[in-house]
Amino acid sequence: MTVSIYTASVPLLKQMLEALSKNLAKAASHAAEHKIDPSIFVTARLAPDMFALARQVQVATDMSKGGIARLAGVEIPKYEDTEATLEDLQARIAKTVAFMEGVPASAIEGSDAKTISFKAGPRELSFTGTNYLLQWVIPNVMFHVTTAYDILRHNGVKLSKSDFLGLS
Repeated sequence: MTVSIYTASVPLLKQMLEALSKNLAKAASHAAEHKIDPSIFVTARLAPDMFALARQVQVATDMSKGGIARLAGVEIPKYEDTEATLEDLQARIAKTVAFMEGVPASAIEGSDAKTISFKAGPRELSFTGTNYLLQWVIPNVMFHVTTAYDILRHNGVKLSKSDFLGLS
């Protein structure tokens, strides 16, 4: 059985972002229940040299929308990176999922062998569509969604593996 590049991209990225959204909602509930300022979560980080939660969400959404846009050959939506609340982060995720859902499967199919080149910091990277998705987009989204999960969990939000996977 062959898995299409669309099937390997949009549904997986959507699942991860929607799980992240649910985890942010659990953080908001946790904050309300324990009378904690929810902004503590937004600015929390696991280590001094790591991104805070807000930036983790921003990068996960940037990777998702950028990945799908490049595979489809459409313009990458620009976001301002000004999210300061859990609600702002939720809105960013929703906007990203809506963008991905709006890209027709037919625009992504056939991008397997397409050359995708871009600049990442000082480096110029080039991949085939399949390698771009499997070696760059998915690992980066997974890293940032996992780190966001870890930040919330480290700060007392009751989350499980099912929450990470979006099964709860």
